[in-house]
Amino acid sequence: MRSALVVTAGLLAVAGFLTLVRLFRGPTLHDRLVALDTLVVVVISGIAVEAALRDAAANVILLVVVALVGFLSTVSVLRFTEGA
Repeated sequence: MRSALVVTAGLLAVAGFLTLVRLFRGPTLHDRLVALDTLVVVVISGIAVEAALRDAAANVILLVVVALVGFLSTVSVLRFTEGA
């Protein structure tokens, strides 16, 4: 089980790096917003994998907070760029 979680963490690191590349290269604001949402999902997944590795259930609150912040940031950016 531990080896599967380590492989998952490695794949999430690669996904995070590729998402950061897309975040910096994206030609439009909407491309960058999608990359930022993807990065939030990768971070949430990374926190979940870390919690599974350490067998710590206390990180659930952190997962909820990061998910809510990601959602609220997406909604606020879309609201301000509604006409673009």
